[in-house]
Amino acid sequence: MKAYLRFLVPVLLVAFTFSQTGCSSDAQSKDPEEPEEEPALPVEATAVTTGDIAAFFTGTASLEAEEEALVVAKASGVATEIFVEEGQYVKLGDPLAKLDDDRATLELERAEVLLAKQQLAYDRINGLHDKQLISSEEYERVKSEYETQKAVRDLAQLELAHTVVRAPISGIVSERLIKKGNMVTTNAPTFHITDFDPLLAILHVPERELNLLRQGQKAQLRLDAMPGQMFTGTIKRISPVVDPGTGTFKVTVEVRDRSRKLKPGMFGRVQIVYDTHDDVLVVPKEAVLAEDDQSAVFVVRDSMAFRQSVETGYTDERHIEITTGVAEGDLIITTGQSSLRDSTKVEVIR
Repeated sequence: MKAYLRFLVPVLLVAFTFSQTGCSSDAQSKDPEEPEEEPALPVEATAVTTGDIAAFFTGTASLEAEEEALVVAKASGVATEIFVEEGQYVKLGDPLAKLDDDRATLELERAEVLLAKQQLAYDRINGLHDKQLISSEEYERVKSEYETQKAVRDLAQLELAHTVVRAPISGIVSERLIKKGNMVTTNAPTFHITDFDPLLAILHVPERELNLLRQGQKAQLRLDAMPGQMFTGTIKRISPVVDPGTGTFKVTVEVRDRSRKLKPGMFGRVQIVYDTHDDVLVVPKEAVLAEDDQSAVFVVRDSMAFRQSVETGYTDERHIEITTGVAEGDLIITTGQSSLRDSTKVEVIR
């Protein structure tokens, strides 16, 4: 038994020593864990540039004609001729339609015959009056009859002239309301004429803009019916009165279109530029983050994005003016900045 123990103890010691050595070797073979490197976030960026930027007011309005007329007949009769059609341009005084003039012609002929008779009587009495062969009362009576008949003749001429319906303004015939053969009565509507040049856009502007707008300022007009096209105009009139109910004042913009593409009733957006800043720092609108009345951008330096507070100025459709906070040439993030924190590692992909 003692011999067996003397043999077993050394064997156990050797086995224990081997196990300890093996564990120590395994422990030493494992490297301590290293922290994982933060991945760079992909972003798009652009450089701060200089340029011109304008401040403007934008409003909506429907176009309307400055001059338009509903033409009415000044005499009655059957329409015997129609001279114009819808869409045709007419000038002031051009004939539009002809009414039956038989009665008016006869009335004029009778008036002229009676006037000729009164003319002879007046000439004869005038000579006698010069020689003082008749009384002044007789002379005045004949003279009065002559003047009255002359007025009757003039009225008959006017009635005959009124059988031709004429254009009271220059413009486009936008509507024809009678047909050949219709019985037209006095003061009955016959045509609608619209002057397309110029057209007006009436804006109702908030009173805070009253001191910014002035007569003669340029305006730009974009219409829903003509996407991609822009028309120019100017402020023609500014009402000095503010409507207490709406807090707005009326601004009339005049738009001239020689191509005659614009039509009354078209709806569009009017932009009036009232000030311009030249050669200032500008960045794309999407680069600026606004929160709690504060603005900021992310500036890229050494592949790191740093949040930078900025002060802004004018804003147009694409850019924002930066007055303080960045310098020309600084690389600012335009896409992907909403998910960034200050000092985030980034990769600029464009």
